Amino acid sequence: MRTSAPRKGVLVALWIPLDARGRLMKRALAAHMRWLTGCGVHGFLALGSTGEFPRMGLKQREEVLAAVIELAGPLPVIANLSSIRTDEVVALGKTARKLGAAGAALMPPNFFPVSQADMLAFFLHAADRVDLPFYLYNFPELTSNRIGLETVSAFATRANMAGIKQSGGEFGYHPALIELGRRKKFSVFSGADTRLPEVFGLGAAGCIGGLVNFVPEYMLEIFRICHEGATGDVTLPEARMREIGRIVDQLTFPLNVACGIAARGFDPGAPKAVVSRESARKAVRIEAEFRRYFRSLHLT
Repeated sequence: MRTSAPRKGVLVALWIPLDARGRLMKRALAAHMRWLTGCGVHGFLALGSTGEFPRMGLKQREEVLAAVIELAGPLPVIANLSSIRTDEVVALGKTARKLGAAGAALMPPNFFPVSQADMLAFFLHAADRVDLPFYLYNFPELTSNRIGLETVSAFATRANMAGIKQSGGEFGYHPALIELGRRKKFSVFSGADTRLPEVFGLGAAGCIGGLVNFVPEYMLEIFRICHEGATGDVTLPEARMREIGRIVDQLTFPLNVACGIAARGFDPGAPKAVVSRESARKAVRIEAEFRRYFRSLHLT
């Protein structure tokens, strides 16, 4: 039975380990997901930007999605369907539904400029053909196309919209999205991993973040205190997340996420793209810095 679409919580924008030949490392993925589940995460976003979905073909994305849903157990999995090709969006969406995904995420098509009217038509085309709750996925630094508030509102009115993931540098977009979500009954999930007390203070329902892959403890602690009223002070986990953000920002995304995963003792696999010697050396330094920092925090 398909799990219900998550409306709040800390979800993992899941890293996908591939070997040097581009094959899924299922054992490594299983070990990582088992640990994340044991830490108490509330679900997974499969094939998001952290998972480097543009580097995979449709068949490989279907293979990865099947493995993630199998390994997630009772936890919900949102499947990112994003592609510049609408046939791939619909095909992956139908596969996601058959596999038991809890929802579907969708970015605007990238590369070419897209008007808000055409963006809405693209979203509705997918929603009309894929029988799943939808999460719009705004990350204009990657797609070059920002989802406007009027497009979000129109989609929420006409489709089964469960939420939106707000990522990238436009932190100031959160309040307008959260207010619209209250009126239109959808949830706002933030990708601002190092600013969670602020986004929860604004009323965000949760986060879907790449840093959850290797520091779920602090992000879950902040959620419990800010969102569920647990006893505690967010000052310390917030400060630790800022330091983690400083370290990770020394290298480009998403290669930097692999450094944190490796520092926590999990195999991130091989790089999915060509990496320069400069970036490879920087990754080694950042992983070592993470290891030292995690030892100082008694994280094993």
